[in-house]
Amino acid sequence: MCEISLPTVWILGGPGSGKGTLCDKIVAKYGFTHISTGDLLRDEVNTGSERGQELVKIMKEGALVPTSVVMELLKEKIKSKVATSKGFLIDGYPREKKQGEEFETAIKPVDMVLYLESKDETMVQRLLKRAETSGRSDDNMETIKKRLQTFHDNNDPIIEAYKCKVVIISAEQSPEAVFAEAEKKLDTLVA
Repeated sequence: MCEISLPTVWILGGPGSGKGTLCDKIVAKYGFTHISTGDLLRDEVNTGSERGQELVKIMKEGALVPTSVVMELLKEKIKSKVATSKGFLIDGYPREKKQGEEFETAIKPVDMVLYLESKDETMVQRLLKRAETSGRSDDNMETIKKRLQTFHDNNDPIIEAYKCKVVIISAEQSPEAVFAEAEKKLDTLVA
């Protein structure tokens, strides 16, 4: 386990639930470091490395990247930011219960889990809207459906396993309302 005493919060929610938007607001107010596992993986893909090429295949299938790869990338990023951060937002991770357990063993126990709960229809609409400008290859209907199914299959066991640390926030409301709910909980964590 790393020697990290800073608060660590997992931000969970389906694709298009507003995790990135919420993280931006938390970073602005609290000075946390936002670590998106999706961005870490896309950055690795963009290096053109052998590992990146393998990730392309997995991501196109809408499947989960091996935990060992994600854990390695997360540890590298956290260690590089620990001296300048006030806390960590781990966006979109864990994707399955086993990943959460491995994170807590290898890095540190999570302090809070913010879960943005949203209807599938809402997430699909948001992702298709984002696709108009994002240029992301995974923002298409076929991959979106696979991503949603993968999310549903794996998320419930995480929420159950960490229920004493989970804060459920409806992502059907405005980003400002989502942030207001998150603020109430985060204020108790950083006080």
